[in-house]
Amino acid sequence: MSFSQKVLKWFDTQGRHDLPWQQNPTPYRVWISEIMLQQTQVSTVIPYFQRFMEHFPDISTLAQAKLDTVLHLWTGLGYYARARNLHKTAKIIGSEFHGNFPTKFEDVLNLPGIGRSTAGAIMTLSLQKRFPILDGNVKRVLCRHFTVEGWSGNALVMQKLWSLSDSVTPTKRVHHYTQAIMDLGATVCTRSKPKCTICPLVDSCAAKKQNTVTLYPNARPTREKPTKKTYFVIMINAKENRVLLEKRPSKGIWGDLWSFPECTEESNIAIWIKTHLNLSTKNIEPKIPFRHTFTHYHLDIHPVICKINNQKLQIKNSTKQYWHKIGTEITRGVAAPVKQLLETLETSVYENS
Repeated sequence: MSFSQKVLKWFDTQGRHDLPWQQNPTPYRVWISEIMLQQTQVSTVIPYFQRFMEHFPDISTLAQAKLDTVLHLWTGLGYYARARNLHKTAKIIGSEFHGNFPTKFEDVLNLPGIGRSTAGAIMTLSLQKRFPILDGNVKRVLCRHFTVEGWSGNALVMQKLWSLSDSVTPTKRVHHYTQAIMDLGATVCTRSKPKCTICPLVDSCAAKKQNTVTLYPNARPTREKPTKKTYFVIMINAKENRVLLEKRPSKGIWGDLWSFPECTEESNIAIWIKTHLNLSTKNIEPKIPFRHTFTHYHLDIHPVICKINNQKLQIKNSTKQYWHKIGTEITRGVAAPVKQLLETLETSVYENS
């Protein structure tokens, strides 16, 4: 029995067949799910996918939506460039493909935020066209089964993995196989504590025969993450019970999301507030800092509560700043640390401190 036959036989009885994006698997629905599933677990994605489909059932509604609305529905999923690219791609499809998701691999691959593996998954899962895929789960299965040496971020290693993926991808039932190989990596050939005893490939897995399963895939060469520091200026108008939020630049971390104004030097916060926000305050109270970790570095966030009283809620640019009513639902996209602090404000810990 071949590699793909073993995987398909397992999928028929043990695979997942009731995921939301498996129902009516149009290119649009598969595209949204594949982008959400990048570096995110299925259990986390399901409610986000369902809410997203309720708001944006098709490409047209997504293209016409405000970016703020898209980012708001993405809040908590992280890697927000994915959401910005979804919105950008929907607009491109609307203008260049008359609102119809392209059906040629090259056209799909050229869209923002879509790489070779994602394009292949869209083509196979929705259109049943044969293309290999190579997401994190598939890499892990192949690395272990064929004992592929080296970090997968290396170009030569990636080339070998793509070749292997292509060689084991069948011509028949390719849409089932594509889902199956992803499921196998996600539920059986897991990163830690793999369930080798119930794996359909156990008899042919080279790493299992060598008792080296946990050594594959080879780890990325270790490098200590640098640490950066920033101050979140939580500007509260106590009289109005509002907090000031600013829209971040499109480029950089948390692009186009709403956040607290940021200052890099604690000693200059009062001057910075006057210069940057045209507000005055002598009530500056540092709070306990906390760390938010990105892929490439740590960010130490120092929240600083700054209260103002009896000042008009004036802002320089209504498209870039606004006073959010504490305790009301935020309907704009915010990063996880900002959402966390807003929820803390709702408990009155800060405003009454």
